[in-house]
Amino acid sequence: MRIALLSDTHGFIDPHTLNYLHDVDEIWHAGDIGNKEILDQLNQIKPTKAVFGNIDSGELLYNLPEYIFMEINSCKILMIHIAGKMGTYNKKTNQLITQYKPDILICGHSHILKVAFDAAKNLLYMNPGAAGNHGFHQEKTMLKFEINNKKPENLFLIKLGTRGK
Repeated sequence: MRIALLSDTHGFIDPHTLNYLHDVDEIWHAGDIGNKEILDQLNQIKPTKAVFGNIDSGELLYNLPEYIFMEINSCKILMIHIAGKMGTYNKKTNQLITQYKPDILICGHSHILKVAFDAAKNLLYMNPGAAGNHGFHQEKTMLKFEINNKKPENLFLIKLGTRGK
């Protein structure tokens, strides 16, 4: 299973970014989508799983879950927009980690690209950074990876250019 992971588009997705989405099986969006049109664009390319973020409202808030737990190739994945800082997760995320025991925790919100193993929780923490123009990040980023044999493999960072350009 090949995945494209993005977050924090905030109502903008560069057409250049869409070129990176055609060779995956699914697109995952970790929240702060911004508007339904972004989600519609992504779904036209590949099936898209998404959670709502703190700036999402209206139809997105009504139709998207706060979090998604899924199991793919025996790998347990939890996706939520606001997880808190790695290692000191917020109360909701800690409850979900205890409940589901994910192998991978995916989040957004911080606009800070980070992929690291959290030994205390025995999970891989993945935040793709921000793919949109709104925020303090300097460079737009996303991740692509595969899930094979119960683990993520072939992880790639994709730099999408300078924010605002």
